[in-house]
Amino acid sequence: MASLTRPSAPLPGAAASDLFGSSAGAVVAKLRKVKKHEYPWPDDADPNVKGGVLSHLSHFKPLREKPKPVTLEFEKPLMELEKKIIDVRKMANETGLDFSDQIVLLENKYRQALKDLYTHLTPIQRVNIARHPNRPTFLDHVFSITDKFVELHGDRAGYDDPAIVTGIGTIDGERYMFMGHQKGRNTKENIQRNFGMPTPHGYRKALRMMYYADHHGFPIITFIDTPGAYADLKSEELGQGEAIAHNLRTMFGLKVPIVSIVIGEGGSGGALAIGCANKLLMLENAVFYVASPEACAAILWKTAKASPKAAEKLKITAPELCKLQVADGIIPEPLGGAHADPSWTSQQIKNAVVEAMNELKKMDTQELLKHRMLKFRKIGGFQEGIPVDPKRKVNMKMKEEPPLGTISEAELESAVEKLKQKIVKAKESSGEASDSGLDELIEKLKKEVDHEYSEAVKALGLDERMSTLQEEFVKSKQQEQPLHPILMDKIDKLKKEFNEGLPGAPNYESLKSKLDMLNELSKVKNSEKVASQKEEINRKLKEVLERPDWKEKVEALNAEIEDSGATSPEDVDQGLMEKIVNLKKEIEMEMANVLESFGLHVEAVKPTSSDISPQTSVPEFSAQLGNLNKEINNKIEEVVQSTDLKNMMEMLKMEIVNAGKTPDPSSKSKIDALQQQIKQRLFEAINSTELRKKHEELTAEISEFVESSGGSNGSLKNSSGEESLKHEESRIEANVGGNGN
Repeated sequence: MASLTRPSAPLPGAAASDLFGSSAGAVVAKLRKVKKHEYPWPDDADPNVKGGVLSHLSHFKPLREKPKPVTLEFEKPLMELEKKIIDVRKMANETGLDFSDQIVLLENKYRQALKDLYTHLTPIQRVNIARHPNRPTFLDHVFSITDKFVELHGDRAGYDDPAIVTGIGTIDGERYMFMGHQKGRNTKENIQRNFGMPTPHGYRKALRMMYYADHHGFPIITFIDTPGAYADLKSEELGQGEAIAHNLRTMFGLKVPIVSIVIGEGGSGGALAIGCANKLLMLENAVFYVASPEACAAILWKTAKASPKAAEKLKITAPELCKLQVADGIIPEPLGGAHADPSWTSQQIKNAVVEAMNELKKMDTQELLKHRMLKFRKIGGFQEGIPVDPKRKVNMKMKEEPPLGTISEAELESAVEKLKQKIVKAKESSGEASDSGLDELIEKLKKEVDHEYSEAVKALGLDERMSTLQEEFVKSKQQEQPLHPILMDKIDKLKKEFNEGLPGAPNYESLKSKLDMLNELSKVKNSEKVASQKEEINRKLKEVLERPDWKEKVEALNAEIEDSGATSPEDVDQGLMEKIVNLKKEIEMEMANVLESFGLHVEAVKPTSSDISPQTSVPEFSAQLGNLNKEINNKIEEVVQSTDLKNMMEMLKMEIVNAGKTPDPSSKSKIDALQQQIKQRLFEAINSTELRKKHEELTAEISEFVESSGGSNGSLKNSSGEESLKHEESRIEANVGGNGN
């Protein structure tokens, strides 16, 4: 076995080469040249540096280069104005001409556009501002608002997380413990700071400083600016969730005031781990959320492109969170965001922090702890022991509707029958019909009927033609043009072919059954609507009749009749009769106004001398008058259904829609011309030779009857067929005139 000999102790002054024999070889060490690290502070430290000598301890120094300007997507219109201002100034310098008026005008326009833009920001725009690369960081604000600040490092567990910075600083001579998320100001710093996403070591460092501040009685100020805690495998192994939970529990027991300021984005538990404060303040364009808009959109809508919609639904901006009492105040930012004027923003933060601290310092320890507890207890308030509204309870979880066509007819019939019984019971118990579930069932039946129609179209082999016509129809509507006669003819032919072949479709019986159920429920709904409208009309009419002024007038007339001594209508003198008639007209007019307010048209009938005589009723001619009216209506319907008149109607509707509420002279003349043409076509229809001849014959017969019955002036003639034609003409006037409604 080989033995190792231990060399004797070296003699003083002996070289290393002398201690080893030549057989042992030589030992060579090469030192690597590295940049000398100035620690704890430079050799030539300036004792008069702002913030004191201790500021040399911080590695956070002003950037040597000014950060590059970054333009957000919604700010591009402002950049165009700014470019115009620069171009005009450059032109003025090059040419020597005076463009001061144009420059002032453009600058005013720019300021107004900036103000309009930043006073009407959408939630997703505020998210983009909160993430702006040039937005001031935690240390930017701290060095601006403190008189002195010294950074404290490490969690005493082996690591100093640069994503969370802690330290002691003074504001107006008062000591505070500062801690906050620190993002980088450029790519290099962001990598070093892990983009402001702390590991468990960062939260444990903050926890150590919380205990330190609580022990020494330093109020705590936290700055929140993180997308969330770092969610890598190593962080989870080191206990990320436990570290956050420990911070949450500890912060509720700290005996010193705590104020938190959200200066950028506050994401999830990573923000809340240093945000359990007595006061939570937010910069105007900061956001505070449980999940980022992109993550929310990816979960709910399966695409991050829906992030604007998600940002709106999440209620993550400062104004919305103040309404929900999650945040306690909003700190204003300059127009353009905090990066537009960082020093002004820092001053606003300082003012808000000092004001909040002055308020909290007046509380004793128990009040402070209770205040912090109640702040979080009132968020999402609830009441125990109160039953949840069944409708809300049902709507808490979205029900997946079964695919169309899978619901059997028996199930639908059962649902309809149950609903009808429910409505009947509601009428019997309260006297009022209950429409609970009626609208939902009608909508379900409509979808089922539409599905059955689609299946019938496919079964008849008309689906391709239907799709082609639908595309042409939509295209015509988008171009805001009247339907072409050829297209309308195609639609009519397809409709006719479908109606003829529908009884032969395999699902015809199912369609017919569902359509019958839909019609039945629609009648129920309409009857309920009519009943409620009738009740409302009766109530309004009763109010009219019971008006004090009408009652006074009626009582006055009754008194006059009694004073006159009249015992029958024939005894009433002419003057008093006129008063009675006038009052009757006033009441009828008021009642007519009530009916018209409900969309009911009232036709006033003027009584004539023949109306009050026994000769008025002519039962012999009622059937002939009815037949004549029926023929007139059929003729009008035939003309209205004609293709030419339909095209003219469609063109009229389109012109009215295009013209809007205030048509120009050209549009007005087109509308008038089309209305006149439609009226002329209808007048020609009802003034046909056949109808005119029947009308004249009926008029002559009625005249003869009136003369033979002793009629004085043949006034009954006006209520005969001629009156029917006049009525139809006035109806045409009303229909054509109101065509755009």
